[in-house]
Amino acid sequence: MFEHLPGFRDFYPEDFALRKQVFAIFREVAARFDFREYDAPVLEPLEMYLEKSGEEIVSQLFHFTDQGGRDVALRPELTPSLARLVGAKSESLKRPIKWFHVGEHFRYERPQKGRLRSFFQFNADILGESDPAADAELIALLAAILSEFGLGQDHFRIRLSDRVIWSLFLESQKAPQDKRGDLLNVIDKSSRRKPEATKEALDALLPGKSDAFLEAVEELKAINTLEAVMERLRSFSQFQGDEAEHRADDWQSLIARLESLGYMDLVVIDLGIVRGLAYYTGFVYEAFETTGDSRALAGGGRYDHLVAKLSGGSADLPATGFALGDVTLADCLEKNNLLPETACEPDLYLIAGGKEERGTALSDATRLRKAGYSVSYPLRGQGFGKQFREAGRSGADFALIYGEEELSAGKVKVKDLNSGVELSVDSSSLLEQLLAIEEAGGISTES
Repeated sequence: MFEHLPGFRDFYPEDFALRKQVFAIFREVAARFDFREYDAPVLEPLEMYLEKSGEEIVSQLFHFTDQGGRDVALRPELTPSLARLVGAKSESLKRPIKWFHVGEHFRYERPQKGRLRSFFQFNADILGESDPAADAELIALLAAILSEFGLGQDHFRIRLSDRVIWSLFLESQKAPQDKRGDLLNVIDKSSRRKPEATKEALDALLPGKSDAFLEAVEELKAINTLEAVMERLRSFSQFQGDEAEHRADDWQSLIARLESLGYMDLVVIDLGIVRGLAYYTGFVYEAFETTGDSRALAGGGRYDHLVAKLSGGSADLPATGFALGDVTLADCLEKNNLLPETACEPDLYLIAGGKEERGTALSDATRLRKAGYSVSYPLRGQGFGKQFREAGRSGADFALIYGEEELSAGKVKVKDLNSGVELSVDSSSLLEQLLAIEEAGGISTES
């Protein structure tokens, strides 16, 4: 018997209903923030990821050569595809571009708790706006989505950092230009690996200087207040005066905007967040659980140069965005008993006696479905007893009973499957009667 591949999932109807409900919440909250949904191919040119993604993602690609001789890959992330789409039509797109996407991604990594080879992500991005207001809008959207699921201060925090500060730091340390990307990657991984591994990686990049460098890194990572950020930026002004001063203004603007939006209570400053992807250029952030394993739920940041790179320089748009994965989110919601309720059950279950009664029931089924009801019934003829048992197991709120007596009188019997109370209604006004019953919250015992 065949099984699904390691790291992939089957979605039975109950699982799919939950996934659908989670995605519906993504879409609903994004619409409140005036984001527009888009889509892109799941298969893209391999070169697009080799040039623009981080080393770790490149090593995890599902890639192959297609029958046309093209090297292609299943998307491990969406940002390069988005940059390609926007770059192709940048002149005709209204600014700022506020788009979101919900779709499947693939990374060949070892399956473990919270990490699979196939996963779904919610991606949201703003392009064409360099002001920190765009970063604040996305952080607010992320916080709003997580809050919509019932998560709050007791469950998560959004840790805010800045690649510009880290670039200024590397400049102050006189780090070799050709090694700065690798150094940022080591710093990003340092909180997830043993100290010896970090030390070894730094020794290879900065022979004889790794100890002093690591001490300076830890000092910077410990910064967790706006005042400390301002102080550090002032210290950097001797190396990059204008850039450091401008960055201080950006930080103050971002924090003020988040406070005005009412989400600063869910945000903490944590310069230990670096983000491993090679294209980040400014503010970066990750949403972390505050309980249990403190796993990352989402992450993102600013990537101002990626659109220009992918469009060959024909379009140069500032951009910022984040991704929220379904696997760790579902684990977090389940752990906190916050999984959204799903409904796989029909609204109505039809019970019919003989052939003539069944014909009337089927005709009503079509009428009811056109009116928006979910309707179920046995596909083959069954006795009343079995049909009543099936109705009870179906999860429907009401059963419609078509017996010989009801048919001859032009009636349909409506049974509340929760209370057991029954009500006979005119067949001609069935829809109106059902609506009245729903508005009343069920069939009254006085009916």
